[in-house]
Amino acid sequence: MVHAAHRLPPSPATLRRAGGGGVPRSVPFRSVEQAWHWTMAALSARRDGTRRSGSGPVRPCDPDDIVRCLEQLYHQQRVGLLHARVLRVWGERQGTPDANYPGEREEARLWREALDRLEWPLRIKGIVV
Repeated sequence: MVHAAHRLPPSPATLRRAGGGGVPRSVPFRSVEQAWHWTMAALSARRDGTRRSGSGPVRPCDPDDIVRCLEQLYHQQRVGLLHARVLRVWGERQGTPDANYPGEREEARLWREALDRLEWPLRIKGIVV
């Protein structure tokens, strides 16, 4: 048992989820696809050196939290490198592969599989409702 004096203060993400500490309450994503596109936009902005604008709702996570969930699925062999590649490519495009186009059919299958497998871990964490 940890003595109360030895506990670490809650993280900013925990405060956002709890709505405490003067931090605005966070808004979970409506879908895993929305969470993924947000993650890729945030990672692209970080890579380009752009600061977050502060517009839009406060989210219950950081982009790295979603990437860590994907990494866990990879280590559990539930998604492969092809899944990750499709997520990266279409996430950077902020689009979705269309199974109605023969050239995108396989990517659409991999996209759907990866997002289906990513959904449960994100729901458990309260990132997706």
